[in-house]
Amino acid sequence: MAHAKTLRLCLLFLTLACCFAQDAKLPAGSIAGEVFNTSSDGQRAVVPGAVISLSGPVERQTESDASGQYRFELLPPGRYTAEANAPGLKGAVPVDVAAGETAAAPISIELTVVATSVTVTAADSTAVPATEQSAQSTTIAQSTVENAPNRNDTFESLLPLVPGVVRGPDGHINMKGARSTQAGWLVNSANVTDPATGAEAMNLPIDVVSSIQVISNSYDPAYGRFTGAVSSVETKPGRMDKFHFSMQNLFPRARKRDGTIAGIESFTPRLTVTGPLIKNRVAITQSFEYRFVRTPVQSLPPLRRDMKQESFDSFTQVDVSPTEMHTATFSFSAFPQKLAYVGLNTFTPQESTSDLHQRGYEASMQDRYIFGAKGLLTSQVNLRQYDADILPNSTAPYRLLLETTEGGFFDRQRRRSRSVQWQEIYQAGQWHFLGTHTLKAGLDFSRSDYDGRQSFSPIDVVGATGRSLQRIDFGSPTSFSVGQTQIAWFAGDQWQPCERISVDLGLRFDRDSITDATHAAPRGGVTLALTRDRRTLLKAGGGLFYDRVPLNIPAFPEFPGRTVHTLGPRGEVLGSTAYTNTIFGSLGNPRSAAWNIELDRQVLEKLAVRIAYQKRRTRDAYFVNPDGNFLTVANGGRDSYREFQITGAYQIRSHTVNASYARSRAYGDLNDFNQFFGNNPAAVIQPNARGRLSFDAPNRFLIWGEIAAPKKISVFPVLDLHTGFPYSNQNELREYIGPRNVDRYPRFASLDLQLLKEIHLPGRFKNRTAKVGAGVFNLLNSFNPRDVQNNMDSYRYGSFFNSATRSFRGKFVLGF
Repeated sequence: MAHAKTLRLCLLFLTLACCFAQDAKLPAGSIAGEVFNTSSDGQRAVVPGAVISLSGPVERQTESDASGQYRFELLPPGRYTAEANAPGLKGAVPVDVAAGETAAAPISIELTVVATSVTVTAADSTAVPATEQSAQSTTIAQSTVENAPNRNDTFESLLPLVPGVVRGPDGHINMKGARSTQAGWLVNSANVTDPATGAEAMNLPIDVVSSIQVISNSYDPAYGRFTGAVSSVETKPGRMDKFHFSMQNLFPRARKRDGTIAGIESFTPRLTVTGPLIKNRVAITQSFEYRFVRTPVQSLPPLRRDMKQESFDSFTQVDVSPTEMHTATFSFSAFPQKLAYVGLNTFTPQESTSDLHQRGYEASMQDRYIFGAKGLLTSQVNLRQYDADILPNSTAPYRLLLETTEGGFFDRQRRRSRSVQWQEIYQAGQWHFLGTHTLKAGLDFSRSDYDGRQSFSPIDVVGATGRSLQRIDFGSPTSFSVGQTQIAWFAGDQWQPCERISVDLGLRFDRDSITDATHAAPRGGVTLALTRDRRTLLKAGGGLFYDRVPLNIPAFPEFPGRTVHTLGPRGEVLGSTAYTNTIFGSLGNPRSAAWNIELDRQVLEKLAVRIAYQKRRTRDAYFVNPDGNFLTVANGGRDSYREFQITGAYQIRSHTVNASYARSRAYGDLNDFNQFFGNNPAAVIQPNARGRLSFDAPNRFLIWGEIAAPKKISVFPVLDLHTGFPYSNQNELREYIGPRNVDRYPRFASLDLQLLKEIHLPGRFKNRTAKVGAGVFNLLNSFNPRDVQNNMDSYRYGSFFNSATRSFRGKFVLGF
């Protein structure tokens, strides 16, 4: 019934969108121009690759070509603003478009203080940008960051707005068929992964996020050390003209259990201030965010069902513009966090889970210098410290029963990691030979060190009759220390042999001290304008990518060994197998070969459509496998992902609707290393197998948008429908029965809604405004279970549990 309601609401939503009255059309006009920069000595240089955002009666986005030219076609008459952005540069001009005419709009962009990265994003909220990059990418812009329903108020929670990005059953974000440890996680171009596990390891106050871009296959050689997709976050530049202050979430939300209030469910106040220290020269941004959040598992007892998070995130950024040709950005982030009852679910009560305490900071400096018409040099240095401790909630013996778990968690970890990254990128000015060329070259150096300690407690595997069938004992606690040096050098060329063809060529070399190997990673892409008006673009590309080696893997032989005892009816030992931790063969860097083809079409002046296909094959991935008397980590895993996607963005007056359908397949080895030795390790290790990955969702329909309702109310709905995730069946010994990951959870269906209204404050603050609103999550109260009883010896075999129920969130944003 809930699914039927969802489909009916979806059809109604699309019908209403299509029924908005359309204005009578006048002959369309167009805008054309050149993006350029003028140095202090009067030299004028065109700027290729600048992102131009057009706002007005319609909103569009494009990119300047190799000669700095851009063009917008089929525009309704009216007043527009064309804004151009490039690394360290920005400019805007007003444009009046008359019916049937082409308006000239050259844009002079000047040095400004911005937080730049290799990827330049725009302020348009449309999910299908009309860019001319050969790599498939999607941008979540600032308006979406601020207005979309966001249950956790984190930038990671917005990533599933991108087709092909899902939050898997373990709660981690999986981008384009890759595990979270295979992805590239960047903040202002800096790598923010944990050196020990390879997973993302940085919390950032969402109020400082300007945009988030997901790049499926980046053919820019500056990107490396990943085999999946890339998430690139940009922070907002500080305001150089005047101070701005904002705060929100000032009131706690009560925790309700069985109709009564039982303490606080969440309290997440945020405070941000930005403004000039020296007007037009130095700006500062300071943001604080405190988070206390309880997340319930509905299938557990009312007062013992909550996971708990407590964190304090601080972000400080200083933007400096000493001269017209020189800017710099300094930032410092601190993100201590305590997670209580990690891994809480229907079959694991609070006392059998662990607590995860994390502490970290990042200090960053980015310097940008423009050499007149010759190019741009970007220098960046990042220092990171990331520590993590895993602690059990009980000291009682750990026992795995069919219906629940008893005792204290079996794993204790202590991790201390440090890293430094230095990057130099030079982008040259344009030169001519058989067309136009824009060259880029760079060097990337990083050093990481990891000190750790592992300790395991015995585990009892209990059968259906209540007796112990197996006992797993471990060796003595161990300590270890691992270091890693990585160096990369790269070069690329954006070549435009003629007006309608653009070719991206790149070559990257990566050297890793862990594997003692140097790898060449060529890549390239092409963009072809099939029509003279550039409304139809054909894009294609391919390349090789090499991943980092998480430092937990070379440290694995130092982990405590394990011995598995088979027990008889009276608890006697019938047999034992002692496993020695070993690495099978030599360590190597995982690599992926990826390619894509895409057709972008501006069908109507307010409708853009993308049809795309991509494929990726990953080799030499790491997996765990018990083999004889050895527990091995092998470097021979293989993963694959393919995706067909059709996406559309339609603007109706001041309303925007984005819709997509993705058909995909994620397949590979199932014994991922972090599944057993990460932050929430599984206790029993069975032989490796291949199958659908745990986050595989073959069919996904996603629709979201921003609707301007009467009374200046903004309505932001998000409808997400996808195939349920796969799972495997087990017996009482936790052995897998039958093929792996062939059964699935029920189909996932969720409708979230955020409403916001801007109001004027009363009294002495009448010139100030605030935003008030409310969010509803899982509006239709659909059954979306997160737990399944997959043990075939259980009387509840095949039953699903722990669905997130309908919930409400208030919102109040005060800014002046």
